[in-house]
Amino acid sequence: MRRQYAGRVTALNKTSDGEQGFWPSYADMMSAVALILFFLMLLSYIQNLITGNNLQSTQEKLANTEMQLVSTEEDLASAELELEDMEKTLALTLQQVEKAESDLEKITIDLDEAKLTLTQQQQDLDEQNKQLASQNKLLADQKALIGEQEQYMKAANEELLAMRSQMQTIAVLRLSILEQIRDAVAKVMGDSSKVSIGESGNIILDESILFDVGSAEIKPEAAPALNQLVTVFEAFLQDSENAKYVDSIVISGHTDSTGSDEDNRILSTDRANSVLNYLLAGQGGKLNRYSSFFCAAGYGETRPVAGNDTEEGRAQNRRIELSIILKDDSVMDIVESYLDIDLPSSAANSTGTGTDGGTAASAGRKAS
Repeated sequence: MRRQYAGRVTALNKTSDGEQGFWPSYADMMSAVALILFFLMLLSYIQNLITGNNLQSTQEKLANTEMQLVSTEEDLASAELELEDMEKTLALTLQQVEKAESDLEKITIDLDEAKLTLTQQQQDLDEQNKQLASQNKLLADQKALIGEQEQYMKAANEELLAMRSQMQTIAVLRLSILEQIRDAVAKVMGDSSKVSIGESGNIILDESILFDVGSAEIKPEAAPALNQLVTVFEAFLQDSENAKYVDSIVISGHTDSTGSDEDNRILSTDRANSVLNYLLAGQGGKLNRYSSFFCAAGYGETRPVAGNDTEEGRAQNRRIELSIILKDDSVMDIVESYLDIDLPSSAANSTGTGTDGGTAASAGRKAS
């Protein structure tokens, strides 16, 4: 083609006016320019197409990047929350560690104290074992004394039986004289309801036997009963075995609540003295030598045996009582005779020394 264009140009150049060869060359040039523009446009389109694809890809990447950024921010926020939780947990853990260290220190102190206590307890146990060995030896010694103590108890039981027998003798003796008085007076008076033995062991004489109401003068018809009392008491006191147990024979007067307290005290005292005087002077003064045994007392209305709201009760309260008081020394002699028993020497030693090393009072002799 170039050759053609070249030939055409040469041919045109050879023409005289030169216009015949210009326009074909121009048309060819314009075609070439158009072709070039087409290629440029095509290249631009392809470039735009490529650029659009790259831009879309870039936008997608940017969107993905933004999504990743949001996710990263969310993860970062979550990580910050987790970090705060971890910090709180760490602080709590540190507190727990401090508390554990404090508890460990206390436990260590307690352990040291426990070790000291254990050491002391071990020492105490050793001491107790020594004491136990000593007590075992003492127990063996005490077992060896059982035979001797049994013999002592046998002898003591025999003495106790003897003492009981003597005490029963005193009780029977007292009851015997009371029964003799009651029976003798009842026989003379012919009425057993006027004389009785009270719950306290006293002879109770009805006031009507001896006195008129309100009077302290003994009635003549009371003489036989009082004479019998003189006879019975004389027979009883003549026996030295009986007399040695008697401390006193009390004649007491009692009234009901009728009248003033002062009048009743005077009346009861006067009646008791009237009976006492009769006993000591009656029967030719047989009891006068035993006057040291007798005494009188007046109690007025202070010791009733029945209610004063009925005539029957008041009649029971108006009375003379005869009480035989035994000597405390006599009873104590019997008790002391029981205590006056020599213990076996080994038994006395065993009762005198306690297991704690102390010494008790010896029971080998009677108490003073």
